[in-house]
Amino acid sequence: MGSTVKVRLLGVFRKALGKESLQVKVERPLSAIHLILKVAEFSPELKRVLIDPELGDPRPNALILINGREISALDGLETLIKGGDEVVLIPVTHGG
Repeated sequence: MGSTVKVRLLGVFRKALGKESLQVKVERPLSAIHLILKVAEFSPELKRVLIDPELGDPRPNALILINGREISALDGLETLIKGGDEVVLIPVTHGG
């Protein structure tokens, strides 16, 4: 019995994917990192802008909200996401 997680993408992530949201089917609760890596596979461009290639981690490039709460206030990348949850990926702008 699977259900879906709604993933909303803002800014450069939306542009890279070509749409503002997607529904990801989940069979059971997944950690945030597993769900985000699954989302990154939808588009090579999205993976490039979302996942830090050296760290294999989205956090340098994205603020990650789960049901309106930033993951650092939860269990970080180990936060469990289940069907019916909403994940929002917000790009972090780097200066330099």
